[in-house]
Amino acid sequence: MKHLDEYRDSGRARALAAEIARAMTRPWRIMEICGGQTHAILRFGIGELLPPGLELVHGPGCPVCVTPLELIDRAIELAQTSGVVLASFGDMLRVPGSKTDLLAARARGAQVAMVYSPLEAVRLAVQKQDRQIVFFAVGFETTVPGVALAVREARQLGLRNFSILSAHVLVPPALRAILGSPQSRIQGVLAAGHVCTVEGYEDYEPIAAEFGVPVVVTGFEPVDLLQGILLCVRQLEQGRAEVENQYARAVRREGNREAKALVREMFEPVDRKWRGIGVIPSSGLALRPAWREFDAEARFALSTGAVEEPSECISGLVLQGAKKPYECAAFATRCTPERPLGAPMVSSEGACAAYYRYGRHHA
Repeated sequence: MKHLDEYRDSGRARALAAEIARAMTRPWRIMEICGGQTHAILRFGIGELLPPGLELVHGPGCPVCVTPLELIDRAIELAQTSGVVLASFGDMLRVPGSKTDLLAARARGAQVAMVYSPLEAVRLAVQKQDRQIVFFAVGFETTVPGVALAVREARQLGLRNFSILSAHVLVPPALRAILGSPQSRIQGVLAAGHVCTVEGYEDYEPIAAEFGVPVVVTGFEPVDLLQGILLCVRQLEQGRAEVENQYARAVRREGNREAKALVREMFEPVDRKWRGIGVIPSSGLALRPAWREFDAEARFALSTGAVEEPSECISGLVLQGAKKPYECAAFATRCTPERPLGAPMVSSEGACAAYYRYGRHHA
């Protein structure tokens, strides 16, 4: 399969769904980790192809969605600081903080620049030597190497006006926290192919063994996902709990060694609060002391107080696979993409946004 349309072949997809049905002898509950997987499942109607008794639930795989209110508030605070320009990816602009979002803050005069890559933020720092440029670094393992390259280039250029506000998070610690919860009913996991392209899947092996849960790395097209579900169901039916790689055309067990080495040179694990979930040990990344001069939280005196989530928003339960978006009383009424209560309704990878966009307003 070399071309995109082959991964969207309806005949192949239906054949895989029939194989899944033949393989099943009992109900199973599988979590797809990534928001990209969630959107593909809803966009292509994969859930409608699956046999009764096979439930797909949605995990925390949307880095925008899990960025805590406190970090968004600090980003807004930086954007409102005289002489500072906050550079951010576009999908962060409408994510609500405790009082407002970056887009609304920009409308009131805050300095917010939308960029498409961390290196674009470095170029902005070169062009605006009279301003401090802070890049809001959001993402899973996939985006960290690009941020590391940007910081390294800033040092090579001798830039004193570039820094990052790191909101980077790591998938394996979050998966371990979810599976370790007494309320967890997750029996199988579909891991995100793009994350594993960088990090590989070695870190998932001890998790699969510890919790007795099979983990299958998948891509994002219908055939990818259905193949991954089939592999997961076969493991469950056979009583196995291993890591399998459906996305072999892009993912290797060891990942991208060069990218991993660069990240480990410049970043270190830290405890990180996940929006709607809480603090997960060693689930975030911060610059190491040798690179701390580019850490915006070290450069600026920022607010550090804790902020409570809106009580009506159940995004934390959605991100843990405990609830579906339509089970929220505010879904598609008081919470819409135009007026979101929580990040999953506005992020391009958010589960609530996917259910809203593709009309899944009920079970």
